[in-house]
Amino acid sequence: MQERSKVIFGNEIGKSAYRKALKNKKKYIRKYGDDSSKSYPAKLVKNSCLYEPLGVEDIRVAEGEGDGGFDAEKGIIVGNIRMGFGHYRISIAMASAAHALGYTPYWMDLNSYKDTTCTKVIGAQNDLYSLGSRLSQKIWLFNKLLWEPLNYEGFRQLTYNASDQKTAELMATVFKNIPKDIPVIGTHVWPAQAAVHAGMRYVVNAIPDNWPMALHLAEGSTHLIQTRQSYMGYRVLNGMAKKKVLKPMPADSLKYVGHYVDHELVSNIETDCDARLERKKNGEPMRFLLTIGGAGAQRELFAAVIRHLLPAVKENKAAICINIGDYKKVWDALKRDVPSLNLITKTHFDNWEETKSFCEEAIGGGLKGVHVFCHENIFEAVYCTNLLMRSADVLLTKPSELAFYPIPKLFLKRIGGHEKWGAIHSAEFGDGTLECTDIPHTLQMTDMFLNESALLEEMCEAIKINKTIGLYDGAYKAVKTAMELKNKAADR
Repeated sequence: MQERSKVIFGNEIGKSAYRKALKNKKKYIRKYGDDSSKSYPAKLVKNSCLYEPLGVEDIRVAEGEGDGGFDAEKGIIVGNIRMGFGHYRISIAMASAAHALGYTPYWMDLNSYKDTTCTKVIGAQNDLYSLGSRLSQKIWLFNKLLWEPLNYEGFRQLTYNASDQKTAELMATVFKNIPKDIPVIGTHVWPAQAAVHAGMRYVVNAIPDNWPMALHLAEGSTHLIQTRQSYMGYRVLNGMAKKKVLKPMPADSLKYVGHYVDHELVSNIETDCDARLERKKNGEPMRFLLTIGGAGAQRELFAAVIRHLLPAVKENKAAICINIGDYKKVWDALKRDVPSLNLITKTHFDNWEETKSFCEEAIGGGLKGVHVFCHENIFEAVYCTNLLMRSADVLLTKPSELAFYPIPKLFLKRIGGHEKWGAIHSAEFGDGTLECTDIPHTLQMTDMFLNESALLEEMCEAIKINKTIGLYDGAYKAVKTAMELKNKAADR
C-alpha cells in the first residue's frame, strides 16, 4: 500500500501533521479493529429500487457472500457512502448516466458493510457530521465558532487530507475481491481513496460542491470538477496551506465536466421547463417542492414556509410536495409546528409503487393540496425527490448537491460555509436564487415566485440555454472518463 499521507501532489506534509494522521488511524484501530488481513468475498444483488429503472446492482461484501459475477466489459462501480443524501444523489446520477450509455452500474456503499472496520469508521464520522448539522441550525454560537469554520477552512487544509488518507487505508479491505480492472467512480472521497489504496486501476473521484477543499483529494485518481471556479481552485490547491504557495495538481489529474445530473432529468429539460411556463400562464397552482435532507436539519425553516403558503394552497394558488426522506419523525414534528397541516395533507408513506405512479401522473396532470412523502428504504427516500422534480415548478433546498440540478431553485440558508458557493454558482448561471439567509427573505422570495412570472420565466430560459453548453452533462462525462481510462490502458 503506497504511502499517501507524507507527500500530496509533491507537497510535503509536516512531521507533526503526519504523526497526528498516524495517531488518528491507530485510534480507529483500537476502537473498531483492523480487518486488513481478512478477505471478504463480493456478491452482486439487484437493487430493490434502482434495478428496474437504472439496472443498478448492489455489491455486497461480507464473509461467506460468494462469487461476484461482474461484467468485465460493461461493468462500472459507483463507490459511495451514505452521509446525508447528497452523495447518494450524485451516485444515482452516475448510475443513470452509465445505464443510458449502455453500461452496467454496480453500487458499492462503504457505509453498508456492518461487520467491517470500514463501515464502523465511516458510520462513526457520519453520526458526528449529522449531529453537527443539526446543532448548527439550533445553536448560533456553535455554528459561528465551530461548524462554519470547520466546513469552510478546516476541511480545506492539506493536513486534513493527510489524516483522511491514512484513515482510508482501513477502508481498502472491502475492495480485496473486486476485479481490479473494473472502473470506479467515487462520489465521496473515501471510496475513491480506498479504491486507490486497494489497487483499483481506473479510479475517478467525482468532487461535489463549489468550494475547493483538500478533504476531497484522492491522489492516484482522476478528479472531476463541476464548476470552472472550483477547477482553478483545485488546480493550484488554493488556500490549502493557508497563504503558502503549493505545487499545483498535474493537469492530467483533474478535469472540468459540469454538473452531475440524471439522464432522465437532462433529457427532459425542454419538456419540463415548457410545462412549468404553461402552468404559470394558465394560472394553475404553483408547485413548490420542499426536500429535507438526511440530517433532518432546518425543520423550523420549512415549517415557516409551509405555514406561509397554506392560505395560497387553500385558494388553489399553490401546491406543496414535501419529501422528508426516511425521517418520519420530521413529519411528526412538522404537524406539531403547523397543526392545521395534518388536516389537509395527503401522505405517501412506504408505498413505492404508489409514489412512482403519483410522480408520473403529476408530470402531465394536475396537482393540488399538500403531499408528504416518506420512505424507509434509503434509495426510495433519495430517488423520490428526483422523480418529483420533473413535475415541480420550484425546488426549495439548501445550496448543496441539489444546487446543480436543472430546475428553478429557491435557496434556503446553508448548513456549512462551503455550501454558499453552490448558490452563488447557480445564481450566476441563472437557474437559482441567491441564498436566503433568514426566514423573512425566504418568504419574500417565495412570494415572488408565487405572485409573478418573471423569476420562473428567466430561470426556465436559463436552464434551456445551460443545457446547450453542456452544463448538466457531468454525469455522462464522468462515466466516459472512467471507461476511457480503461480503454486507453488496453490500447497501450
